[in-house]
Amino acid sequence: MWFQKRIQLLAKKRGFHLIDKELLQQLPELKTLEIGLAHFFIQHTSASLTLNENADPTVRGDFERHFNVMVPENADYYQHTYEGPDDMPAHLKSTLIGAELTIPITHGRLNMGTWQGIYLCEHRDDASDRTIIVTLNGE
Repeated sequence: MWFQKRIQLLAKKRGFHLIDKELLQQLPELKTLEIGLAHFFIQHTSASLTLNENADPTVRGDFERHFNVMVPENADYYQHTYEGPDDMPAHLKSTLIGAELTIPITHGRLNMGTWQGIYLCEHRDDASDRTIIVTLNGE
């Protein structure tokens, strides 16, 4: 069985946000699969998806601070600057982190580790709603 759905996430402030519950609320079809794969793809170039620590919120803050040091705003070598100082760094961060995740499905649930959660990594100061395409494959 193949299934695909577009999920809209409301705009979030810049940072790293756990979105598991928000995704799963809009994905009741997942419960129909005994085994399979869920593929999540974000349709944006200034936000990304990753899988990481879901318990301690300081991890998300540390991610934000680290990436802001690693990919600074206002670097004198940026040419793509007309959308603001956070735009080019957002594109770079999105490329480094990635636009997609694939997670196994077991007994109608995402088969993630105990301490794993799905993050929306929002890299813009004034972000818009974000669109994620979810593709389910399984039986």
